[in-house]
Amino acid sequence: MEPALFALSDTHRQFRDTLRQFAEARIAPHAAAVDRDAAFPEEGFRACVELELPGLGVPEAYGGAGADMVTQAIMAEELARVCASTSLSMLISKLGMLPVMNWASEELKQRYLPRVAAGEWQASYCLSEADAGSDVASMRTRAVRDGDEWVITGTKYWITNAGVSDVYIVFAVTDPDSRHRGISCFAVDADRGVQVAKLEDKLGVRGSPTGEVVFDGVRIPAGNLIGEEGHGFTIAMHTLDRSRPTIGAQAVGIAQGAIDFAAGYMGERTAFGRPIADLQGLRFMLADMAIRNEAARTLVYRACTLVDNGDPEGELSKIGAMAKCFASDSAMAITTDAVQLLGGYGFTKDFPVERFMRDAKITQIYEGTNQIQRVVIAKALLG
Repeated sequence: MEPALFALSDTHRQFRDTLRQFAEARIAPHAAAVDRDAAFPEEGFRACVELELPGLGVPEAYGGAGADMVTQAIMAEELARVCASTSLSMLISKLGMLPVMNWASEELKQRYLPRVAAGEWQASYCLSEADAGSDVASMRTRAVRDGDEWVITGTKYWITNAGVSDVYIVFAVTDPDSRHRGISCFAVDADRGVQVAKLEDKLGVRGSPTGEVVFDGVRIPAGNLIGEEGHGFTIAMHTLDRSRPTIGAQAVGIAQGAIDFAAGYMGERTAFGRPIADLQGLRFMLADMAIRNEAARTLVYRACTLVDNGDPEGELSKIGAMAKCFASDSAMAITTDAVQLLGGYGFTKDFPVERFMRDAKITQIYEGTNQIQRVVIAKALLG
């Protein structure tokens, strides 16, 4: 008999317990300062490297742990529960390495995966442009073959880890007449002349740098092409299908942090001579927050299980979009309610719930807006 699809194993539960203790001790103490100063979470990142978390999703053959997607979701969730920026520092390199793991030559795998798994290198995923966010086929970045090299020219926007990453996975047009079929994927080392023109001053996940990355005639070896020429759009969509569930997990973690803090506050704060936890209206708010987040968590784990099982029925695009969409919409609602439960205190930076609310917002936007997720879901339903 096959095991229940969504039941966590003892190993998963032990990993969650370990990660929660680690995050509380090593990540949480720096979270407020990382947000306030908009500083890369260096202490948290190095602590994650000590625990070998950057290699969690990298195959063992390349120095990683080869962990399943549910384990990776637990990592994203537990880190985001205390610091979304640190969680993102773990997720973004995995996003960048997915095209390498699934499509690149053995040479490129050997070059990049062990370094990223060891935390020596970080990676960015360069797909979006100013006029080509949701509409990927409208990108203008060009890659032109010149003998044994590719020459890349263009600008990518909203790139996570800009200026920090050692390698940029870049999608560029190689055949301007073919739209989707004219896009290719490349690995570009930062020292090839990659420039960061601007870093954004953001609402949330302020410790994770987001910037404008410029490729001004950057030359790379011909062997840095990932997959076949013209397969970039397929690689991009294949990658996002397998990455979106962990964004859902990040959203679940942010929401759980807000729920946990609000519940603790309700037991300590008094009004009308008794703890506000005794007030039914507020108890019901907290219960509804927990219901939504548990539903989101289950949907995320289902999507992760589809990845682990190789998507046997071709449902990953739909279920992954549902998981990311529902979890992030839920996180935004839950964190807003957490601010409400704290009243005036929730509106101040003395308490973390306002940070959770600001951090939650981006999960509705990146790796495909929730409007795009609904397009994907409707297309799967309607054919």
